[in-house]
Amino acid sequence: MQLHEADSLSEQIAKHIGEQIIRGELVEGERIQELRIAAELDVSRGSVREALLILERTQLIEIYPRRGALVSEMSALQVRSLFDIASLLLGQIVHRMSETWRSHEAERIQLLLEQLDLETRQGNTEKFYDLIFQGMARQHEMVGNTYLMRYYQELLPSLRRSYFLTLNISRRELQESFDLFKLVTDAVLIRKSHQATLFMEDFCRHLRNLVLESLTRMKQIELAWARRSRR
Repeated sequence: MQLHEADSLSEQIAKHIGEQIIRGELVEGERIQELRIAAELDVSRGSVREALLILERTQLIEIYPRRGALVSEMSALQVRSLFDIASLLLGQIVHRMSETWRSHEAERIQLLLEQLDLETRQGNTEKFYDLIFQGMARQHEMVGNTYLMRYYQELLPSLRRSYFLTLNISRRELQESFDLFKLVTDAVLIRKSHQATLFMEDFCRHLRNLVLESLTRMKQIELAWARRSRR
């Protein structure tokens, strides 16, 4: 686990466990073993428990009395619910960005597009979506709404977990994502806040559908393996 001085110990532990969940190293329904993590990271069990409370707010785990913490399920219903909320929050974020950007911030948006274009051509799906969603989380100054950004920050780990499922999408599907997001940034840069919001909804809908398709394929593979193991 890499240490970051800006984060508390419990926040660092939460990020460590969260990355394992996002990347599928801890699977849905799996119990988080506090003692194992405490020994593995050489930290107290109390710090691990604090980390689990942080993770519960991000919806990556669920904590049950006498059962402990379990990795939360990722179902089609939950994916739809996640993107319903993400679309609302991101729509508001780009709406505010459209109204408040300054010249140096417009340059950063243009640079982001250039980076996204490069990742699209190279087929780097994870890097592509990280640039967008984690980039949005850093727009506190432009957005100027602490409550909005806090809710989005808590949603971000679940978003990352969802689009991690799309790493095997085609180059064409990634290009479609780029084209849709470019519409968002174009609207932001001409200060068309309503259009930016609508285009962000389209972008989120497109990604939601990609995640649902990937989730369906994953569940089918799991079912096939389960049937084979019973023979």
